[in-house]
Amino acid sequence: MNAPAEQKIRLTSFSHGGGCGCKIAPGVLAEILKNSSGFPVPKELMVGIETADDAAVYRLNDEQALIATTDFFMPIVDDPYDFGRIAATNAISDVYAMGGTPIMALALVGMPIDKLPVEVIGQIIRGGESICAEAGIPIAGGHTIDSVEPIYGLVVLGLVHPSKVKRNADARAGDKLILGKPIGVGILSAALKKEALDADGYASMIANATKLNKPGKALSELAGVHALTDVTGFGLLGHLLELARGAKLDGQLRMAQVPLLPQVQALAEQGFITGASGRNWGGYGHDVVLDDAITPVQQMLLTDPQTSGGLLVSCDPDAVDAVLALFAQGGFHDAAVIGEMRAGTGKVHVSA
Repeated sequence: MNAPAEQKIRLTSFSHGGGCGCKIAPGVLAEILKNSSGFPVPKELMVGIETADDAAVYRLNDEQALIATTDFFMPIVDDPYDFGRIAATNAISDVYAMGGTPIMALALVGMPIDKLPVEVIGQIIRGGESICAEAGIPIAGGHTIDSVEPIYGLVVLGLVHPSKVKRNADARAGDKLILGKPIGVGILSAALKKEALDADGYASMIANATKLNKPGKALSELAGVHALTDVTGFGLLGHLLELARGAKLDGQLRMAQVPLLPQVQALAEQGFITGASGRNWGGYGHDVVLDDAITPVQQMLLTDPQTSGGLLVSCDPDAVDAVLALFAQGGFHDAAVIGEMRAGTGKVHVSA
């Protein structure tokens, strides 16, 4: 792994936004989709667009359901190999977030071929291939275009038993909330783009963003796990809101228990914030109740877009130890209980 300062070509200079920070802001997305026409939904479609879940799920038979998802974005880092690894990890995460096992991927590649050397593009693709190999799946095809900005991602297919599908809308009142990875990737990426991130900070960002959320499948086997999602471009608050709205409950989040990546607090206080963080708050802040003790910096931390973020688990209190044990077995030693679900109307309350 090379520190970002050693790169000859700065991939991030080609993109107007990076990683999951490229997502269309939640308020704008809601406006775009509000008049989408309905269409016939087959009974086999177990999960569609109703609750903004991580992937679609289609029942094949009594033993198998197909998970289908796609994710792609512009560079979040300058190292092409690392960019490919992060993008692939992020895309595969949606299958794990449904409780499934990935089976194959298709590559989505858009590159400014007049600006990027073929060798650099090849490194991006090889980075993605390395993560697919780690997940045990082939890249079985894909599509390439000549584009203005570098874009890379995957279509990922997976399988899950129909009874083990974990939706983001099935949380129950009294559930505990557990986050599998620390947050702060967007802040680290903002510092990287301004050449203010040191080698240690870069290494922690890469390690976090390229860690496959493999515990998702084992979590789906636990009866006490009621809902799963992964935390990505809408930040921790945005994806917790999706759980709350889907279940028609309120989420209670305790800021002091939310794990942060190293250096993130200090960098946020220095002003290294992504534009997506503000857009996220603008899109859903009306459904968030902040204690007076929550600072503007903490608000930005909670809305910080995560690229290849951690799994967010809603589980019965009796299952907490088993969930934390599964995370620990998978090397997710920062996993922590960060709050709970309670009766409500689809809002999130944040205390210090």
